[in-house]
Amino acid sequence: MKNILLAIIFCGIYQMGMSQNYIPAIKNNTKLNYVCKLHGQTRSLTLVTKMDKDTLVLNLETRGVKSSIVISQKGLKNGNALSYNQGEYAPVLVLKPSETSFMISQSAYQDLVKNKKFVYNNTTYVLDEKTDKNSVVLDGKSVDAFHVTAQIDKTEIWIIKNPDFPLICKMTENPLGINFLLVKIEDN
Repeated sequence: MKNILLAIIFCGIYQMGMSQNYIPAIKNNTKLNYVCKLHGQTRSLTLVTKMDKDTLVLNLETRGVKSSIVISQKGLKNGNALSYNQGEYAPVLVLKPSETSFMISQSAYQDLVKNKKFVYNNTTYVLDEKTDKNSVVLDGKSVDAFHVTAQIDKTEIWIIKNPDFPLICKMTENPLGINFLLVKIEDN
């Protein structure tokens, strides 16, 4: 009986530890489902990833609008600006080489890991190590994410701890009135 009780306790502790380290895998044809708050309106938004050696294409669908956001290899590696355009004005939106969408660049991620801060859109974001790590939950699992705050306003961003695909999984208090939350990831 004592061994059974110890085994149950061990399994529970193991499960809690595993749930704190969930890092979703993002690959070709991954479907990312967000809930976006845009200037007081709420809408769902779906992105499907299409990856090749030169670009990342995010096929976006929201409220009947379908478009593709093209992020260059240069943007993925060294971008320093986040594009908030969601394809309302063109069926294919090719971002500038300095821009990313729904993610930060790999170099900004490395700055965050090394220096506990990074600069994006001319704003410095600083790692907040005091915030509860369980702020983003997907499929009942707590996502392992960095939480950063802007130095000049109240913007908060949670970034998945994935150096190859540092996806933004949550943004709040954005002064532009554009906030979003990743609610589900599906592999197609």
